[in-house]
Amino acid sequence: MRRLLLATTALLLAGPALAQPRFEANLAGHAVLPAFTMALPPADAPRDALISGKFTGPGNTRTDQPGSIAGTTGPVPAGRPTGISLPFIGQPIQGLSGIKPAAGHPGAYWVLSDNGFGNKRNSPDAMLMLHRIRPDWRAGQVTVEQTIFLSDPDRRVPFRIAYEGTERRYLTGGDFDIESIQPTGDGFWLGDEFGPFLVKVDLEGCVQQVVETVIDGRPIRSPDNPALQVPATAFESQRSGGFEGMAQSPDGSRLYALLEKPLLTNGQPEGRFLRIAEFDTARSAWTGRVLRYRIEEGTTAIGDFNMIDDRRALIIERDDGEGDPSLACAAGANPPGCFATPARLKRIYILDLGEVDEQGFVKKLGYIDLMAIRDPEGVARTQGDRGPNEPRDRFTFPFFTIENVAVVDGEHIIVGNDNNLPFSAGRHLTRADDNEMILLRVPELLRAR
Repeated sequence: MRRLLLATTALLLAGPALAQPRFEANLAGHAVLPAFTMALPPADAPRDALISGKFTGPGNTRTDQPGSIAGTTGPVPAGRPTGISLPFIGQPIQGLSGIKPAAGHPGAYWVLSDNGFGNKRNSPDAMLMLHRIRPDWRAGQVTVEQTIFLSDPDRRVPFRIAYEGTERRYLTGGDFDIESIQPTGDGFWLGDEFGPFLVKVDLEGCVQQVVETVIDGRPIRSPDNPALQVPATAFESQRSGGFEGMAQSPDGSRLYALLEKPLLTNGQPEGRFLRIAEFDTARSAWTGRVLRYRIEEGTTAIGDFNMIDDRRALIIERDDGEGDPSLACAAGANPPGCFATPARLKRIYILDLGEVDEQGFVKKLGYIDLMAIRDPEGVARTQGDRGPNEPRDRFTFPFFTIENVAVVDGEHIIVGNDNNLPFSAGRHLTRADDNEMILLRVPELLRAR
């Protein structure tokens, strides 16, 4: 979800990365889940959950009137209206952040709705959900086939939750910021950013286990960890810097939990690299093995992380821009007629976890550019707002947060955005982003070794 980025001034502790080859990506499918797609909370959920987003106004004070808080991409002069207002009647199916094929349901995928509206303070009435979705590439639509609401009826969460005094104890964005998902035979492993924690839930979404993060033999905590009193207590994981990506080995024995942002040392990022911590699922324990992933100049965060085979994986790298660069604001111009900070770096890298240098850095094998997707057959459902002279066969994915990538087959991957409803407008200047899914033909990327 959209957040203010902590200022970073650290230099790389290791040498610069070698230039990576760029592979072509061709658009093979485009499907859309409309921005304003809502779900009713379960019948036994607190009445409070019927209206979500009540605490998204100034100072996070309560606003009960639906539709009374206008959605914008940020404050003026750079902010633009998105045309959708809070609070919502119901729970928004949005913020899709993490994707994995649904076993036993060919063509369907598990995704998750993350924290809700951006942080712990404004999301205590945003219910945490998993969804099984099905893109229809021919019709250009996305169907939500199943929704699972997360809960803690067995009181496995070791801290007070927003709906503490209720019987079912449904979980909300005031409790966790779930950002990554890996299905198992008996449920799901979820990566959280507030702890950061690993959270195991069963097939009904009931919490089975909450695991604290340990790296280099010590607990790693963010400023949103319930055990900390900020700013009196030091923390090493940046806010919104927890487990945005989490891959799983093909045999299910290992999870590879990837931090979204660099760890802090004395309040400063330790370098332009991220930590990948290995977790043993059979023992439910960290193995102690930690790899390093070097990020590119211009990258501010990663978006998702999934394995291709037993050693190669895909990772999304992104900047904090949104909107097509052809409509970048000229000197002295302000939105809403242009994008103040357009998208520049939106890429998917392929890496090899099996090839690690002496400093612990994994090898990057190449990438595709999501701002330069080829669409010679006109597959795109919309191009959005962009300059009049842009080539018609170029398709871009100019979203602030792109947080879903998974392998479909030997030549294709699926990619999706997190639409941050109603705070992002990257496809259009003044219209809230939909959740878009694209099918990309990338045989060269998937063959890279």
